[in-house]
Formats: sequence, structure tokens, C-alpha cells
Amino acid sequence: MDTLSSIKAFRQVVESGSFVAAAERLEISRAMVTRHVKHVESRLGVRLLNRNSRKLSLTDPGRVYFERCGSILEELQATEQELGSLSRAARGTLRLTSPGFAAGGRTANLLAEYRRRYPDVLIDASFEDRLADLVSEGHDVALRIVSSPDSLPIGLTARPIRRAAFYLAASREYLKQRGTPQSPADLAAHDFVALGSINSLLPASLKGKLGTPPRIALRYRSTGDVVNAITAGIGVGPVPEVIFEDPLFREILVPIFPECPIQEATLYIIFTGRRFMPQTIRTFVDFILESLSFVPDAGIAPFTHQSRGNPVRSAT
Repeated sequence: MDTLSSIKAFRQVVESGSFVAAAERLEISRAMVTRHVKHVESRLGVRLLNRNSRKLSLTDPGRVYFERCGSILEELQATEQELGSLSRAARGTLRLTSPGFAAGGRTANLLAEYRRRYPDVLIDASFEDRLADLVSEGHDVALRIVSSPDSLPIGLTARPIRRAAFYLAASREYLKQRGTPQSPADLAAHDFVALGSINSLLPASLKGKLGTPPRIALRYRSTGDVVNAITAGIGVGPVPEVIFEDPLFREILVPIFPECPIQEATLYIIFTGRRFMPQTIRTFVDFILESLSFVPDAGIAPFTHQSRGNPVRSAT
């Protein structure tokens, strides 16, 4: 008789409270359930259950065995699930949440490449600046820019991808009309597009050199809206460095004082710390790390490219 089946039958008897109920749940006869329990007791050489016509109870050895074999069965089931997930192809729905400004061509190209590799995965993407709760809102993965690891969500797995600083920037057309700032003091003559608090406009190294407070022309709560307003030529404002790599903005936006980032930050990929991840999550995390981790810091290559047509002097 199969010992594993007998162990499962014994646990079902205890959990159900009777041999009859266990037989119904296991879809076998009551006599077979009895044989399974006797097989376990005979193999161990101890009585596991006290039973009579009206009720049954665990003996002391039975109580120990019930607890121990439960953890063994759970570990076996988890191992089977892990091996099964490794052998199955990625398919199903992947729910992704990401900052609003990331909803551009470069991200679209990345998602398209992932879909080419895993055509059976549907990507349900949400681009918004608020910090979504992965667990309560049902997201699988989040891309999030974090200035300090201390602000990462507790209980989730977070993998750093690359640097993701913010810089002051303006459109080429705006700088052509209003002039390119050559020193921090020159910023006093320019209009600003603010992202939330006015304190997010300037790095500490520039605030003391500005002389007068920045002149706010427009304020947004969304990074994507700020980028669009700067692109339209409204003024100077904060831009994530990844935007300078986007073909849609590469030839339009120019970083100002590229050696003085407004905010130093890191792009993380965050996902629920399940012990055995579904293939959709596992493949997407690996793909993002592979695709983005080795991109050179945008503070070097894109800024060098941008400065050819419109040189911007460092603040130092």
C-alpha cells in the first residue's frame, strides 16, 4: 500500500472528524480509509487514533505524527508547484504599475520585446505617479523610483535596476528664445514648471546661488505632465534622466547644469515575495533586469549628445 496515500488518508480522518467524512472527501470507501490508517499504524508500530462507534481522538504519538506529517506534505506540495512552474511556459496576465512619465516609447518598446519572447502573456499596465499598493490592488510588479532604500515597501522583494536621477531641463526652442542659463543666478530670469513642492525644483548646491525664489509659471502633480509642459516650451523644470533617452524627447529637451542633479534616486523593480513565483513574474523581472541594468548612466551619454547642438555650462 502506498505510504504517502495512507498519510494523506490519516490526516483527512483527523481533519474531517470521522472515517465516513474522510472517505467522502477522498472519494474512496470507508473500508479503504480504515486500511490506510491501519497501514500507517502498523508501519510505525504505534496507535495513532483512539476510536469507538461515536467519536475518535488522537493519541499522544498520533498528535505528534499529525503535526509532523502535515509540514512534510506541505513541503512536498510546494516542491511540486515549484517544479511545475519551472516547466511551464509563461502565460496569463501580468499586472504592472509604473510611474506616469514611463508611459513613453521606450517603455512601449521594452514591453513589445517582452511580448515577442512570451506571446502568451497579457500585460495589464497602469502608469500613474501615486504609489499603488501591490498586494491590496492586485498588482504583480511595480517599477518605482526611490531616493532611499528606507522608503521601499516592507514585505516585498525589491531589486535595484539603475540610477534614476532628476535634472533641470528645458526645450531647445525655449532656450533659443529665452537664452541658456550660464550660472545659477541666470535662472532668476526664467519661468519654472514645478512638480508638487517648490523645494523639488532645485538641488541644494544651486538654491543658495539663485538669489531670488524661482518664478513658478505652472505647477503639476504628475511628472509626465511636467515633462510635456517643458517640452511645449513653458519653462524650466525637473525631468527624470530616463526621459533624455526617449526618442520622443531626445532632440527636444536639453539638460541644464547636468552635473547638479535635483534628486539622486534609483529605479527599482518590486514584486510580491512569494516563495514560488509564477513564470509571468519571474520572466518579466529577469527581462527588465537584463534590459535595463546595464544601460550606461544617462548623466553621461545623453547629455553629451544633447550638448552638441546647444551647449549648457556646468554650475561648477
